Amino acid sequence: MKLNSTIFSTLALSAGLAFGAMPATAADCARGTLDDRFCDVDGDLIADIPTDASEQVDPDTLIFTYTPVEDPAVYVSVWAEFMDHLADVTGKKVQFFPVQSNAAQIEAMRSGRLHIAGFNTGSNPLAVNCAGFRPFTIMASLDGHFGYEMEILTFPGSGIEKVEDIKGGQLAFTSPTSNSGFKAPSAILKGDYDMIPDRDFEPVFSGKHDNSIMGVANQDYPAASIANSVLARMISRGELKADDVISVYKSQTFPTTGFGTVYNLTPELHAKIQEAFFSFEWDGTALQEEFEKSNEGQFLEMNYKDFWEVIRKIDTANGVSYSCS
Repeated sequence: MKLNSTIFSTLALSAGLAFGAMPATAADCARGTLDDRFCDVDGDLIADIPTDASEQVDPDTLIFTYTPVEDPAVYVSVWAEFMDHLADVTGKKVQFFPVQSNAAQIEAMRSGRLHIAGFNTGSNPLAVNCAGFRPFTIMASLDGHFGYEMEILTFPGSGIEKVEDIKGGQLAFTSPTSNSGFKAPSAILKGDYDMIPDRDFEPVFSGKHDNSIMGVANQDYPAASIANSVLARMISRGELKADDVISVYKSQTFPTTGFGTVYNLTPELHAKIQEAFFSFEWDGTALQEEFEKSNEGQFLEMNYKDFWEVIRKIDTANGVSYSCS
């Protein structure tokens, strides 16, 4: 995978792996920015399901993972009831696969070891283009609202009262594939404030949103860019108090985690997995208890082409490409 040389190096080092080139299986076809292994005949910007049945897979055990925006251990029990429902609908065994980084999650799907996933906002384009991810749903409130904002946090008494006050100091990002933890603030700081990493401030990477948030609350970082949906859940869990941090910037609303499947499952299995998401009853479940903290309570149908348009524009502003070789 090649975002640009700097980001790719960071990904490879942080994950301890490399995205090696894989043999092409797709015939010569329309594919847009997708990797050569995939086709996009219908122009929806995601990989088509292979028409050749020999290229489709129907595993006995489905592997599911949720984006590592926070400690993966938190979510093993949160997703347990949903995985039971997924198993009932599909007739398959289902296993939760905790991952520690966005790069490891993308590599797992790219290599065929991950079938169903929730990829964070910034990772969705990479997963779509390089791993054959087919997102189809997003969490939303019961009245249909969805999304989160990127906020730049500091702590009381830091001396930072506005974005410009970060100059000459340190700003914590999460990971290079994160929208709110890197991509969006990088584009906004450059475009709106003429502030560039290394020239105007020292960039550091915490690895995850909860690390950045607690790093600011504990005054390890003077400032950090984060997803406020994660902040809301952490405050609700009592991991910090709302007045432990101060927001000095809040962005427009972005789509949150996109859920979907790897491209080469059989059409019947794709349909069963989608049925499981949209038929899941949230009431009284651990999933409801956790995600109502960020005002989410249903799976809303969506499409990557429209919902992720703003994220692709941010990638373009940051010079990110989706070449996977």
